[in-house]
Amino acid sequence: MTAWTRRRLLTTAATALPAAGLATTAAPLARAAATTRPGDVDITDALRALPGLRLVEERHDAEPGYRHFVLGLRQPVDHTNPAAGTFEQRLTLLHTAADRPTVLFSTGYHAVLTPRRTEPAVLLDANQLQVEHRYFGTSRPADPGYTHLTVRQAADDHHRVVRLFRRLYPGAWISTGGSKGGMTSVYHRRFHPYDVNGTLVYSAPNNVDDHDDSAYLRFLETVGTPAAREALKAAQRAILLRRTELVARYEAWAAATGDTFRLVGSADKALEIAVLRVPFMFWQRGTPADIAAIPGPGATADELYTWLDDTTGLALYADTTARNYIPYWYQIGTQLGYGSLPTAHLSDLLRHPGAAEPRSFVPRDVPLDFDRAAMPDIDRWVRRRGSRLLFVNGTQDPAVAEHFHPGGPDSRLLWVPGGNHGADLADLSPADRASAEDMLARWAS
Repeated sequence: MTAWTRRRLLTTAATALPAAGLATTAAPLARAAATTRPGDVDITDALRALPGLRLVEERHDAEPGYRHFVLGLRQPVDHTNPAAGTFEQRLTLLHTAADRPTVLFSTGYHAVLTPRRTEPAVLLDANQLQVEHRYFGTSRPADPGYTHLTVRQAADDHHRVVRLFRRLYPGAWISTGGSKGGMTSVYHRRFHPYDVNGTLVYSAPNNVDDHDDSAYLRFLETVGTPAAREALKAAQRAILLRRTELVARYEAWAAATGDTFRLVGSADKALEIAVLRVPFMFWQRGTPADIAAIPGPGATADELYTWLDDTTGLALYADTTARNYIPYWYQIGTQLGYGSLPTAHLSDLLRHPGAAEPRSFVPRDVPLDFDRAAMPDIDRWVRRRGSRLLFVNGTQDPAVAEHFHPGGPDSRLLWVPGGNHGADLADLSPADRASAEDMLARWAS
């Protein structure tokens, strides 16, 4: 079984438990599991002894030395108001031994059920506990409108997870995540800075001022070579110039697969959104080989359609997939913010003003009231007070055109030259990689 890397991955009820309940004395079996090897106390018994936790299944697909569990934890819908009810949050656990470090892994979206370990889990020979983000996957409160989908509520979810599982894993904890998962890890640390011993963050955007997107636009105007940027612009125009033909093909695909465009509004608008997102998504994942594959003059409609699909993922804007990501766009439209996309070279071909904004992906009856204080608060904490934070970014990744600037104790920002949104520790220069691995080892000691 190979180790997880973000490059490969990027593409019934339990009894309600009040927050104070996590502070109770651990059950004897759970206490024993925290100080013994798994052969002495069975991990399944230890998990079943944790209050509010449901063992959904053990999946027999983990690599040697690990066991893979899917779990459900009863969480408050609103951590400030017990009367708001509870929901079950999905977790996964890769268990090796109670006396090893534990990696807290966030995707920021739904849980990934393949049993691959993150880089820090591999480097530290650690247990790995994954937390599915609230409102994603099966971790969905029943309340309509995503009222309690905030960075603070999600941070409090993670806090309760750590407090509970420290009964089984009393050693060092390292949190990690990439992209939105990395953002989630930072937000958790902002509100609960002492839950873990350190945090490794990959490719995490930091849109501090949603009114000012100049950093994103400057990045997309300078990344790569002038020839590559012009080729992308020409391909965008070529697609929109053949809009009627390509929209018809898009609609035929949807009809054949039983999909629709009710959320976005139409296949025509969905295609326009995909075209607008081309430069951002191209450079986010692009390689030199991808530059050579940009359609040139004379490209057929089939070639343009296939390239657009490969670059931006046309299924993302049709209902089957788009409805799964309503929580993402809600967060973007209420707290996280969203970067602008260059449009001047397409202005004569656009039909849907503001098509690529979050509002296109959130039902109209769900309010989007933006909280302009949320991200500046996070940014100030990272710059001034956040400790043991390690950020790893790629220099060719538009997502980190606005990035975190760690300024607290024992914190660093490292860059992968030419790296994209899938940059890993393994891609760093030998010196930076050694430094990063030394930081992890020190935090986990």
